[in-house]
Amino acid sequence: MGVREVGVRRVFFANWRRSPAEEGCVCAGLADGILRPGNSPTYIRGGWQTAPDCSVQFSRHPIQVGVLHLDSITPYHHVSSNRRVTPDIGPGYLRPLLPSGPPNDPESWDEIMKDVESKIMPGITHWQHPRFHAYFPAGNSFPSILGDMLSDAIGCIGFSWAASPACTELETIVCDWFGKAIGLPTDFLYFSEGSKGGGVIQGSASECILVCMLAARAQAIARLKESPAHAHLDETALLGKLMAYCSRESHSSVEKDAMICFVKLRILEPDEKSVLRGETLRQAIESDTAEGYVPFFVSTTLGTTACCSFDNLREIGPVCKKYPGIWLHVDAAYAGNAFICPELKYLMNGVEYADSFNTNTNKFLLTNFDCSCLWVRDRFKLTSALVVDPLYLQHTHADTAIDYRHWSIALSRRFRSLKLWFVMRSYGISGLQAYIRNHVKLAKRFEAFVRKDSRFEVCNDVVLGLVCFRAKGSDKLNQKLLSTINDSGKIHMIPARVNQRYTIRFALSAPHATARDVDTAWSIITDYLSELLEFNDVMDELADIREKKRKATLEQRRSFFVRMVSDPAIQPGFTKTPNRTGAKLDTQATIGGIGSNTHSGTKSWISWPLAYLMQAKEAADTSELSLRFRHLDTMVRLKTGGTGSRRDSSNGCSPDPSPSASPSRGRSPNGRA
Repeated sequence: MGVREVGVRRVFFANWRRSPAEEGCVCAGLADGILRPGNSPTYIRGGWQTAPDCSVQFSRHPIQVGVLHLDSITPYHHVSSNRRVTPDIGPGYLRPLLPSGPPNDPESWDEIMKDVESKIMPGITHWQHPRFHAYFPAGNSFPSILGDMLSDAIGCIGFSWAASPACTELETIVCDWFGKAIGLPTDFLYFSEGSKGGGVIQGSASECILVCMLAARAQAIARLKESPAHAHLDETALLGKLMAYCSRESHSSVEKDAMICFVKLRILEPDEKSVLRGETLRQAIESDTAEGYVPFFVSTTLGTTACCSFDNLREIGPVCKKYPGIWLHVDAAYAGNAFICPELKYLMNGVEYADSFNTNTNKFLLTNFDCSCLWVRDRFKLTSALVVDPLYLQHTHADTAIDYRHWSIALSRRFRSLKLWFVMRSYGISGLQAYIRNHVKLAKRFEAFVRKDSRFEVCNDVVLGLVCFRAKGSDKLNQKLLSTINDSGKIHMIPARVNQRYTIRFALSAPHATARDVDTAWSIITDYLSELLEFNDVMDELADIREKKRKATLEQRRSFFVRMVSDPAIQPGFTKTPNRTGAKLDTQATIGGIGSNTHSGTKSWISWPLAYLMQAKEAADTSELSLRFRHLDTMVRLKTGGTGSRRDSSNGCSPDPSPSASPSRGRSPNGRA
């Protein structure tokens, strides 16, 4: 198992007498026996003995290939820590590396695996990496992998009891097992006396919410058709009256499901803790009913994606009960698995008001995707909305057995319950509790690091395995910090917006995470923040230098103009004169206007810096002063007492060049240049 077989991992596989790879060999042998019943191999520790009946594409026996494949899977989870968490490639990287079409002749397994390592692995984001902290866990364990392997080998499509009785019945049983473990009310369990409920395994939480919304919609339309006020309306018109509700913190799938169902969805604002409250829902429902809408579905969340907040079911439930026909759904995709721990069951207080409940074992229960469990209080409401029963799908036990094709969108169904059964039996409830508690403990460890560093702040209530934090400062600083960290490939995190602020999510994701992994991640985060703040300090210093230089330059320019003109209140005008090389500079003052000038010139306004520095003011002095800029063929005539003359006026602006204008470098009598 490698150097990481410590602590919680020892609990996970305490009951395994062989290594995971050897257990996989047994499973592979069973699969081979299923595929070729007449040639079942015999397992002997270290190898298999069987008469080879290999396909042409394999240079070895298929079992041997499977063993090698398992041997490559086992170390992957241990050596992945030496890889980048995220790939360092761009879109379209793979197309030039692979042929334009499939091979005509079989290729060896060794060649295929070489291409996996050289072409596929460079483009993999390693979700099982010990420093992958972006999303909630992607469940993974050897019992689950082997369960999927056997399921794929069996290859049944369990859409009905008749299609594969064990596939159907095991799903019902493990859903009841899991429902009991997390503490669901007995109304949700199939084998509970007097219960109309039951569980089903769907492909995702999105599907769970969708089928519940479809069932709620069917119930609402049927109820409206029975009402005299709506009996004359067709279903299209009735759809326009239905209103569903969820929090702004609900998963995006709720909005997509409402689009699929063609119903309106009102998104409600949570409180400052990102919790949806009952009063908020009540006000929204009252407002909508007053406008003629019909509330029919409320989706709540236990463990939101952004910050793992928990909607207040104890307040929301009674509000829904006041309005007949509202279906209350609880989406606990991540957090629901944690309720197998007695100390965390308080987080589901109020679930007794729910009509349906879902959680994803492929998130936080070491089970590979896909395996989302859904329980309903009344299974007949669900199945009546989804029944399509052609003759070729009917069978003689339909009245006494479950047909899961009526519980889901898809007809074809995988043998998902097998891997969940493997996981529950291999770990036991105590092992699964140890796994969840380990994640919670590590999240608390990371939270303590954040709180001890005055440069950071925690932005959520850390209850399970998610810590939302940010560096104190602007959103721009945190965006830069996150992008810099992710670009390094050392760890991977994603952002979220909590209370309208940009935050960074640190999620415990790796199935065998340790304190050392958390310490390493925190060290990387703090190092990059220090570099970023140091860089910002340097940039601030450079900005200060640039600002000081700019101010000095501006002062120099102003000083030049002040030296050039004795009185800043003088209003300037200027005229261009032709360059007359060798002419003598003449800057004598003229009094009484510009009548002595005999050469015509092009009059223009002076540029804005002079106009800015020399604002016109009322003054008694009407004297004029003709000056020349050095190195320029420009004569400036300055006149006091101007009132903001315009282009074609003679006030303060000389229309003609001075007859003595020349580029000579002599000085004027008054010392001006």
